[in-house]
Amino acid sequence: MSYEKPASLPIKQWAEDDKPREKLLAKGKAALSDAELMAILLRSGSRNSSAVELARLILQSVDNNLAMLAKLKVDDLTRFHGLGEAKALSIIAALELGLRRRVAEVPEKQTITGSEQAFELLYPNLADRQYEEFWVLFLNRANRKISVLPVSDGGQAGTVVDPKRIFKTALEQNAAYIILCHNHPSG
Repeated sequence: MSYEKPASLPIKQWAEDDKPREKLLAKGKAALSDAELMAILLRSGSRNSSAVELARLILQSVDNNLAMLAKLKVDDLTRFHGLGEAKALSIIAALELGLRRRVAEVPEKQTITGSEQAFELLYPNLADRQYEEFWVLFLNRANRKISVLPVSDGGQAGTVVDPKRIFKTALEQNAAYIILCHNHPSG
């Protein structure tokens, strides 16, 4: 299925204050909508749609949910008229950078005292995965992260974990505590 929209006014013909790049420079990133930010990544639209309209159409297809957008594959994105592989990869790369930024925001020496902190630390590793994965957070005696490692990956309905492998790694890393985590991609 291909998505296409009737012709519209190109961004070049918009008022300066309405153009996404100029708006970003003049008013800052918070002043732009998700569609306008994505239009900057796209750089151009198609013959019938501006980059902003193309971005809106893509966002509408996922109910304006950026988490759902991050789950789309190149093939899903290239179904939109005017969106080739290069633009699809730009969107995917930008979303991955955002996810990695979230990982970088977690202080290395943060003490993990509850499940919510463990979730915040592990979520970026498990978000948007299409298959079940099992990860382990290894902590020292002060409940600080030593490492976060994947232990197993499976299918959409489950994954198999070998406890010996987890305990062996915990001993090798001198971990005092471990937190086990897995996702449910099917809901």
